[in-house]
Amino acid sequence: MRRLISFLAAALVAAATVLFVASPASAHGYISDPPSRQANCAERRVPNCGQIIWEPQSVEGPKGLRTCSGGDPRWAPLDDESKPWPAAKVGDTVNFKWLIEARHATSTWEYYVGNTRIAVFDDHGRQPGSTVTHTVSLGGRTGRIKVLAIWNIADTENAFYNCVDLQVGPGGGDPSPSPSPSPSPSASPSPSPSPTVSPSTGPTGNWTAGTAYKGGDVVVYNGVTYRCLQQHTALTGWEPPNVPALWQRV
Repeated sequence: MRRLISFLAAALVAAATVLFVASPASAHGYISDPPSRQANCAERRVPNCGQIIWEPQSVEGPKGLRTCSGGDPRWAPLDDESKPWPAAKVGDTVNFKWLIEARHATSTWEYYVGNTRIAVFDDHGRQPGSTVTHTVSLGGRTGRIKVLAIWNIADTENAFYNCVDLQVGPGGGDPSPSPSPSPSPSASPSPSPSPTVSPSTGPTGNWTAGTAYKGGDVVVYNGVTYRCLQQHTALTGWEPPNVPALWQRV
């Protein structure tokens, strides 16, 4: 009987150990609407995001950073500006909705465009609910912008980082109403060295989504001139400043 009890106790300890090891890391939070970069990756709307597709809520790093990845190399794809990040169409005032999966005591929530802080919300150490929404004014900015949202935790030295791509006013954006995948990897811009192209072989005009461009074509986008480096058909999200593998500023 004593041997049986010892055997059962050992079996229970082993099972508990397996369960402990197999348990996922505690979740945290991210912006779901308008979709943050990690939300778009989790919905497979952007290719080659790495493991962030399984952990959109886990982009955590030391306070005071200004990067989409929070300085963690696991989430480095979030810092890659050459990816075709969809941009949500919005007006000057935006409601940012966070999904909170671990309710950490909170000091502040901050929103930045570039190095300019455009909003801050002080929670004075309170725990948030399962969702948090902040109404933020973009200060009259227009065109395509990137907002960095930061959730500063009250009782640790860390914060959670989210980047949200927005199209303020007409133009750009993501025309797809559903989380359908981005163009297949075979159609994605190649990161290989840019081919040699002849200067200004195509007509000068405004860059337009849906247009077939060939190497050497010259376009104007937002008042800046670009030369096409590789033959392709332009897609929304592949504006010249977003895909240096396809366009060179001249």
